[in-house]
Amino acid sequence: MLKHTLTLSVLALSSLALGQAGTTAAVRGQDVNVTSGGRAYRSYLAAPASATRKPAVILLHSFRGLEQGYRDLVDEMAAAGFVTLALGWQTFEQEPSDATVKALVEDGLKYLGTRQDVNPNAVGLTGFCAGGRYTMLLLPQIRAFKAGVAWYGFPDQGGTAAKPQAPNAFIEQLTAPMLIIHGTRDEPSPIATIYAYAGRLDAANKNFKLSVYQGEPHGFLLRESRIADTFASRDARRDMLNYFREHLR
Repeated sequence: MLKHTLTLSVLALSSLALGQAGTTAAVRGQDVNVTSGGRAYRSYLAAPASATRKPAVILLHSFRGLEQGYRDLVDEMAAAGFVTLALGWQTFEQEPSDATVKALVEDGLKYLGTRQDVNPNAVGLTGFCAGGRYTMLLLPQIRAFKAGVAWYGFPDQGGTAAKPQAPNAFIEQLTAPMLIIHGTRDEPSPIATIYAYAGRLDAANKNFKLSVYQGEPHGFLLRESRIADTFASRDARRDMLNYFREHLR
């Protein structure tokens, strides 16, 4: 099996519809509290209306918070067949420690495990910006995740008291497949660092896919807190959904 692919997506490519099936399915969305460390984190969950067991995804928003665009994306993912939980990891702190976020994600998994409509053996992780870093960081450490999608993350960020290690320190521990989504004009997280990270993943023979969008800046999923109506945003969302469809079974 091919272990890695590089997809260079340019704006000249034609756009297809996001979902393949179920994108118009009834969705139940609601604000929920996920308890971690004795505190209730304000989060958002959406699920397809049927009660049958389905794959699930935990979503980690960017450093800008749980914006409306992420709530809309949760609804979109639920309409595509995934029970999706966006954890409000900044409920109590703008920049919590890695240990705090890791505990919250683990408690998010426990929360999903209490639901009768979730297949606990088919749960994925996705994140954006700081959430992309957490996806790179936690996917190797939490084996319950079967796949991950890291949007414009920071593989080299770490080395502080709150963030003692960078995601690239955990490459050898990675067992789940990972999709990395990034733009070539990303200034906070330069594309060169992503290519270097991908090179290290490849050298370690890890299962990953890298989708690079020419000309796209950091945070290109959203525009003014809403999902951007651009080729890159549409195509990357479709890429994520297809990746989870393939690996969360």
